[in-house]
Amino acid sequence: MDYETLIYEVEGPVGTLTLNRPRSVNAVNRQMMEELLDFWERRQQDFDTSVIILTGAGEKGFCAGFDLKDATEGYSAEGMTPENIYRKQARFSGILKLMRTCPQPIIAAVHGYAMGAGMSFAMASDIRIASRDAVFCAAYINIGVGGADLASSYLLWRLVGFGKAAEMCYTGDRVPAEEAWRIGLADRLCERDELLAQAGALAQNLAYKSPFALHLTKEALNAGLNASCMDEALMMENRNQSYMLTMQLMKYLEQQR
Repeated sequence: MDYETLIYEVEGPVGTLTLNRPRSVNAVNRQMMEELLDFWERRQQDFDTSVIILTGAGEKGFCAGFDLKDATEGYSAEGMTPENIYRKQARFSGILKLMRTCPQPIIAAVHGYAMGAGMSFAMASDIRIASRDAVFCAAYINIGVGGADLASSYLLWRLVGFGKAAEMCYTGDRVPAEEAWRIGLADRLCERDELLAQAGALAQNLAYKSPFALHLTKEALNAGLNASCMDEALMMENRNQSYMLTMQLMKYLEQQR
C-alpha cells in the first residue's frame, strides 16, 4: 500500500518507517492514524522483516503528538458524542497494541520533540535511541484531557518508575534527552547527526539473529511485563527455548547426515 503520511523503506531484513508530516512536526492526523494502523497490522504477518526502525522526518522532531486541528475539522457539536469520541480514541490506541504484538523488535530513533502520542510511540518501541536535542513530554494533561493516555499509564512507570511517571503525567513537563536517559526513558544518547547511523547499526546487529528467536524474545518480554510471578515468566521462557533448541538440534542432525 502507498502511504501519504508515512515513508517505508526496506533494506534486507531491516525496515525503516518514517513519520512524514514534517511541516506539522509529524503530528498524527486522521490519515496518519489510519495509515499507521494499516502499516502495523501488515507487520503482524511480515516474517521477512526482522527489525523496524521508527523515526520522524524533518529537523524539528520525531512526533509532536495528535493533530488537534485536524481532529476537529469537519465535525459538528452534535457529532462529538462520548460514544463517537470513545470509538475514535480506542482506534487510535490500537496502534500501540499493534506495535507491541508485531514480531519485529522496534528501534525508535528520536530527535527533537516526542510529545504526547510521539512519546507513546517511543515507549511502545522496544529500544529508544535519542539524540541530545530530543525532548519527551506526556503532554496530554496540558491540552485539558487526562494525563494518562495512549498506554502511558501502562508503559511509562515500567520504564522510569512509578513516582517519575506520576510526575510526568500530572505535570506534563518536558523532559530533555539527558534526563530521559538518566531515568531510563531513553536507552542510548547520541549526537543528532549520528542518530540514524546508530539505529541502523543496532538494527543490523539484531538482523543477524534468528528472526524467530527475535519474535519469541519479544513475546517473552511482553509476557514478562504482565507476569504476576517468576513461574509465569519461566513458563514462557521454557516454551520458547524448547522451540529454539528443537530447531537447532534438527539443523545439527541434518548437518551430520
